Amino acid sequence: MGTTPGRKNIVLVHGAFVDGSTWRGVYEELVADGYPVAVVQNPTLSLHDDAEVVQRAINAQDGPVVLVGHSYGGAVITEAGNCDSVTALVYIAAFVPDAGESVKSLGGDPSVEGSPIVEAPGGFFFQNRQTFHASFGADLSPADATFLADAQVPWGVNAMAESVGVPAWLNKPSWYLLASEDRMIPPSAQRAMAQRAGATTVEVTASHAVYMSQPRAVAAIIRQACG
Repeated sequence: MGTTPGRKNIVLVHGAFVDGSTWRGVYEELVADGYPVAVVQNPTLSLHDDAEVVQRAINAQDGPVVLVGHSYGGAVITEAGNCDSVTALVYIAAFVPDAGESVKSLGGDPSVEGSPIVEAPGGFFFQNRQTFHASFGADLSPADATFLADAQVPWGVNAMAESVGVPAWLNKPSWYLLASEDRMIPPSAQRAMAQRAGATTVEVTASHAVYMSQPRAVAAIIRQACG
């Protein structure tokens, strides 16, 4: 289906350990509705570098943009979303930092006991392959979870620890999809971050990988943000 004139552009930003292909289901839902959709491929080495990558994607769009981030991608859109063309932010089971906060300071610290994240040489992190299915996406098929665990993208220490400057949600309306069965970002933490940002919040029964397991629900909240 072709794009519809006047539709807002949607830019999708993935989180740590995965790449943009994990947005495929959401992408297909939105494109079928006529939305122009761009999927960012972040290196996930540095928060500020990832924000610059997202800003380039925003600038490449023709018209207003709704910016969507999953997990660590929430920190990225919080940093990148101050562009004038961004009209709304959508957080999908995501971190929503305030000024001076990082993913690490909000609970994404791998040194916390019981964390599924393990350190690798050179200042990188991965998720434990053995616990990936349970921690990242218990509602994914075993085959999909195994593939994602084996195809992990290294997450850099600077992506985890760099702090946000001016959070875009201070000046942009925001939406939050809360995953009630999330084992990566506790639902209580998701709720607190969403409330602090004044986000319109929708709760679904899903794992951290809600954008893969329930693409229709994710597309629905993005449509709300598009107005």
